[in-house]
Amino acid sequence: MTSFQTSAGTRQVGVGEIFAEMPLTREHWKAGIAIFFSFVIEAWEMMIIIMASDVIAADFKLAPTKLGSLIGSIFLGMIPGCLLWGKITDYVGRKKSMMASLASYGVLSLVSSISFSYGMLWWTRFVSGVALSGVLVSSFVYFEELLPVKSRGRATVYLASGWPIGMLIAIGVTHALRATSWHWILAVSSLAGLWAFVVWAAAPESPYWAVGEGEQELAKQSLRRLSQGRLTFDLDRIELTVDQYKRGSFRELFHRKLLSVTVFQSVVNFCFCWGYWALASWMPILLSKKGLSTPQGDEFIALTALVMFPGYMTASWLTARYGRKKIMVIFISLAAIFGFAFAQSMTLGQMYLWSFGLYFFNQGAWGVWDTWMGELYPTDVRGVGYSVGLTVQRISNSLAPLVIGFLLARNTSFSLTVSFISTFLVGAVIFTLFLKETEGEVLH
Repeated sequence: MTSFQTSAGTRQVGVGEIFAEMPLTREHWKAGIAIFFSFVIEAWEMMIIIMASDVIAADFKLAPTKLGSLIGSIFLGMIPGCLLWGKITDYVGRKKSMMASLASYGVLSLVSSISFSYGMLWWTRFVSGVALSGVLVSSFVYFEELLPVKSRGRATVYLASGWPIGMLIAIGVTHALRATSWHWILAVSSLAGLWAFVVWAAAPESPYWAVGEGEQELAKQSLRRLSQGRLTFDLDRIELTVDQYKRGSFRELFHRKLLSVTVFQSVVNFCFCWGYWALASWMPILLSKKGLSTPQGDEFIALTALVMFPGYMTASWLTARYGRKKIMVIFISLAAIFGFAFAQSMTLGQMYLWSFGLYFFNQGAWGVWDTWMGELYPTDVRGVGYSVGLTVQRISNSLAPLVIGFLLARNTSFSLTVSFISTFLVGAVIFTLFLKETEGEVLH
């Protein structure tokens, strides 16, 4: 948006213009760390049932199909949760949504740790998923709306690298407490809800959201805090604007202007998420089919998580240089190739080699996608648009463990199971081609 004078003589300036000239400061780092570890917590909590699945299955004597249902319960809760929090984050703000989500999840997850039956555990994990959805919906949208334009692409890909850290924490907590019980594993994990206090102290509200809601002073406070006084604009003498802002409506996502974006990003989300989560949710069991013990399986998953970091970093550098779309297509294509190769692994060395390639490119692509998806929509529907994409992911997250559990219950081979999962990555590549490039663009 170009700045101009109103009839009253007040100069109007788009929030995007402010961020286009804002330098990266210490306050961005503080806010980034707070949001980054919120995303780490999300990954930790999404993985914790998977890592403790053998203990839980032994306690409740669960068949693969029932265990798959339990793994998927938190994601089933996220389906209504993402839709609910998508509206909440546009109504009450990004910061309040994230804080409320973290705090409520901590309480509900703690309740799940005292479950005395499979049914109680299933439903408390379901409700926990509803609560945790606020972090899922808020993280990337919130972070993108706090960053200078020139830093947004690279920094938000770094944010995605919180996933393997969350995985490693889940592995560590489970490994340390497996000898006690799964109750303690979930109880300790629930303490992560206290991170809401860090978000409260370290991160300001989104100026884009504040301006859209008519909160000019709140927006200016956030901009002053983020810029640390290093702006060429005199905020006291301007009126901040965002393009054609109104509160987000799910209905608008299906109007002609945004319909194709919504359809294509939904298909990409379903296929891409299936291509990752169907494998991740059953990796301990699949590794046991290849003869690995539980400690060996934990080591395999931990080493695979470490390989994700250079994947994120490489994707971050390349997306700033070549754009979202090219890197997304290349990385998912290579992930699919390595996935099919992993399916045909004959030795432990081959399993490590092909899985390292798979997760290097897969997670690098996730870093790009988590950034790109929010940028496909304007500010007024960014929250609801992002939440629809996440809802589709959660549908995929919920179905994948059930379907793979069904296959494993019928003794489907490792090779056929992993090849079936990798096919979905091919679908993600095809539909990514229909989406627009957003690298370097000012958010509207």
